[in-house]
Amino acid sequence: QVQLVESGGGLAQTGGSLRLSCAASGRTFGSRAVGWFRQAPGKGREFVASIRRSIGLGTTQYADSVKGRFTISRDNAKNTVTLQMNSLKPEDTAVYYCNDDVGNDGRTPFGSWGQGTQVTVSS
Repeated sequence: QVQLVESGGGLAQTGGSLRLSCAASGRTFGSRAVGWFRQAPGKGREFVASIRRSIGLGTTQYADSVKGRFTISRDNAKNTVTLQMNSLKPEDTAVYYCNDDVGNDGRTPFGSWGQGTQVTVSS
């Protein structure tokens, strides 16, 4: 049974940066795509970014709302995935979750969820 642990959330000001990490234990990410999702208060969980495993550069996808501001990366040796969030906006406030098995479309989560990490951006 895989366990995912997200970390790195917190409070940031508009325009600031945060770096989220997702660490897996119990099994490796293997060849699966890994993704970040978020859920704001009163809203459903939405896709943020995903990254496939490949030799060399990974293939990434981003939600339009974060494109150009967020960067996803993975370290297969350490079994971690990182989400660098820059130019944060108040609308980025949400609980952020990682998922260890994102479908071929790069956006549909099929795997396990972590407990999430809260990101709050003040205006």
